[in-house]
Amino acid sequence: MEYRVIKENDLFLLTDTKGNIPEDHPYGLGLYTKDTRFLSRLDLRINGQEPVLLSSDAAENYMATILLTNVQTEIDGKLELWRESVEVERTRFIYDDVLYERIKLTNYYPKQITFKLSVHMDADFADMFVVRGFQSGELGKRTGTKAANQSLIFSYQGADQVCRATAVTWDRPEQAADENGDVFFQITLDHGASEVITFTVQPQIGEAVVAEPMKPEDALKQLKQVYEVWDQQTAKVQTDHDLLQRLVDRGLKDLKVLLTDLGYGAFPVAGLPWFGVPFGRDSLIASLQMLPFNAQVAKGTIRTMAAQQGESVDPWRDEQPGKIMHEIRYGELANTNQIPFTPYYGTIDATPLFLMLIAEYARWTGDLEFVRELEPNIIGALEWIDRYGDRDDDLFVEYHQESSKGIANQGWKDSGDSIVHRSGEYAKTPIALSEVQGYVFQAKMGIADLYEALGRNEESAKLRDEARRLKNKFDEAFWMEEHQYYAIALDENKHQVGTITSNPGHLLLSGMLDDSRADAVADMLVSRKMFSGFGIRTMGEGEAGYNPMSYHDGSIWPHDNSMIILGLSKTGRQQQANQVIKGLIDSAGHFEYERLPELFCGYDSSSGKAVPYPVACSPQAWAAGTPLIFIQSLLGLFPDGIKKQIHLSPVLLDGMNELTVSNIAIGSGVLSIRVERSSERDISWSVLENTTGYKVIAD
Repeated sequence: MEYRVIKENDLFLLTDTKGNIPEDHPYGLGLYTKDTRFLSRLDLRINGQEPVLLSSDAAENYMATILLTNVQTEIDGKLELWRESVEVERTRFIYDDVLYERIKLTNYYPKQITFKLSVHMDADFADMFVVRGFQSGELGKRTGTKAANQSLIFSYQGADQVCRATAVTWDRPEQAADENGDVFFQITLDHGASEVITFTVQPQIGEAVVAEPMKPEDALKQLKQVYEVWDQQTAKVQTDHDLLQRLVDRGLKDLKVLLTDLGYGAFPVAGLPWFGVPFGRDSLIASLQMLPFNAQVAKGTIRTMAAQQGESVDPWRDEQPGKIMHEIRYGELANTNQIPFTPYYGTIDATPLFLMLIAEYARWTGDLEFVRELEPNIIGALEWIDRYGDRDDDLFVEYHQESSKGIANQGWKDSGDSIVHRSGEYAKTPIALSEVQGYVFQAKMGIADLYEALGRNEESAKLRDEARRLKNKFDEAFWMEEHQYYAIALDENKHQVGTITSNPGHLLLSGMLDDSRADAVADMLVSRKMFSGFGIRTMGEGEAGYNPMSYHDGSIWPHDNSMIILGLSKTGRQQQANQVIKGLIDSAGHFEYERLPELFCGYDSSSGKAVPYPVACSPQAWAAGTPLIFIQSLLGLFPDGIKKQIHLSPVLLDGMNELTVSNIAIGSGVLSIRVERSSERDISWSVLENTTGYKVIAD
């Protein structure tokens, strides 16, 4: 990972490994909030020279520590500063929408030294879509830079008539500061002495009065308390499988840093650096993954999505009534309607996933009052599926891009080349995706269960009938007898898109497949064609569109695998589930911080190395949530809040001797479980605590 990123709530900082923001860096480094870059240059130098990197660590997510030292400098052949005389320790964190950076300078030269520390800053206020090179358009302009005593303020007037500013302060008198964004400090240090300078950077949007930043020590204390509360509210995992333990711990840390609250409760944004915004599909799936660990995140996600549910027919935004959004943006281009992301609704799967998450949340919590609160949103989503999702009344939900600046392929594989026939021809829309039909089936069956629990038997029966009719027609239309597998999609002419892909693997979770066809799907997914040894590929090796280096046509996506793993476990195919879990765990050792990235290349594990995808987001919410699915799968844990039951069928991975999961919030209490290996073949388990009010059933 050639960058360092920290985030808290809606503000994140993306720098190079030295902690700087070079001009025109290809990764678009900077300080961002509301899809606007509020710091586009950050350059620290000693005697005009860039320091040398010693170490760079952002393992804590909310805090980064970077260690540097000086290069040797001379003037007219005379020594000015001996190399490696100064240790520069940069520590930064974000709290309450303020970036804090503490620069500690320590003299390791045997005598007193004097040197000049300079920090150059700038703010271009660029829209995220401009930074990424996706869009251009009418933009605002810089309105000046004000240098005052121990502060700099960069200002901008947007084309959306919103004033934006970046206020920078520091706590030590400088030698000079100017409107070019340069700040100079003359530093004199005795041998062994240190000096600390603390900067704060605070974005400002509009005319609202911005509070003074807190003292750094107070801000850091409160930030740590936030993480302590998160830790207390989240289920705990202890295992002797060291890499699995680190993966779970890393996943929970990453998910915490990706949480944002827009007023409806905390929910996970999609990922950093490019998708730190509400994202229908990603946020919903990540919340589904988190249910065993912190179900309240699902509640915040559901409320956030419900607040932005479609209300009208708007082709510019691919919006229809009842539809759940794809993505919302807040920058200048969105505010001036130059892009349709306000929000944009071009996703075919977010609406059934929204209903699925509601049903699963109720299974974990038994919270039927929340279901009653959501009744208008549930009705709207169901009506969207039947009226707008199913464009031609054939029972299948299809997508077709309406917006001129929207997305062509609107499933989770949304790149332009992802839906391809075995001939190599790209499928044309409207397109009905296989996994989306499974989501619709699962959504309708799940909501039917909730309606039955609420005494609405007629509506429940209607949904079950619709789901069963969908299942029967799906099997007729999507099953490929010659391949013993399902097509990824139907194209505009209702012809099968027959390429072998991972998409039908999601059907295992839906409950839509008969046993014989579920067996066939599971067998294909763990075959050499699909399983690389590190994970299940998005497309089978040897297919016309297969490319192990591609984004969606042969790469490996951890979240895609997690949906399949959960389905394998739910249908009792734990051996195959464990095979995939082991592959992904093995792959993690090849990535920085042993963190599963958004995706990686689909090369076979016989190469001995998992090959990174060059621009994968990291951390990414649904990749961070994948190790949590490993734990749910190993426990075989599937609660039913309607019947007040908890289904368990624990297993362990080979070489794993113990697994304890405590503080799992279910119903009105918590569940704690311990699984142990008593011999090579024998595994025993026990319930350490059960205050849920649910009955535990061993499957």
